[in-house]
Amino acid sequence: MRTSAFDPCIPTRGTKVPARPEWLHEIKHDGYRLVVQREGKRVRLFTRNGYDWSHRFPLIVEAALRNRQSSFVIDGEAVLLGADGRSDFNGLHSRQHDEQVQFYAFDMLVSDGEDLRSLPLHLRKNNLARHLTRRVDGIFPSDFEQGEIGPELFRQACLMGLEGLVSKHRDRPYRSSRSPHWIKVKNRTHHSIVCGRTRPSRRSRAE
Repeated sequence: MRTSAFDPCIPTRGTKVPARPEWLHEIKHDGYRLVVQREGKRVRLFTRNGYDWSHRFPLIVEAALRNRQSSFVIDGEAVLLGADGRSDFNGLHSRQHDEQVQFYAFDMLVSDGEDLRSLPLHLRKNNLARHLTRRVDGIFPSDFEQGEIGPELFRQACLMGLEGLVSKHRDRPYRSSRSPHWIKVKNRTHHSIVCGRTRPSRRSRAE
């Protein structure tokens, strides 16, 4: 049963990475989109479709409980890292390593009970950085770069065999559903495309 009150912002697929100063660029991790919500001593992990997966990823739940804030909502990606430091979707999907799955946070929707979604992205990023100042295993801030470097960053991501980039306009508020101000550009040589992976189970259960 769907229980989340926070519908995620969904990027629009693109073919070209923006190369303007008002855009931020993040590596696209190959994992499950999650919204982490904490209220007091209760932590819930919501999938894109609003299902509660708190029981699946104990490391993320423990990290959220160890944070100094007791009321927050953060958006990001649940990722299983392989031995080479890259995200391992097949290992994640197998459910054999749930206790090792970590969370890469890229947006702050609520901080200390205050709804931040109307703020521009760069201010939400500032709040997220302060929120995660003390590193705790299980939840990490997702790195990003800003400006004209986007196309070159995408080229390097492709050379490294990563899935691609998500570029976001720094001055826009957070909006649920698909947004033209979040642009996802995928690496056309990534194995998920070359092998024609469709992930029906992931889409039906997690997204």
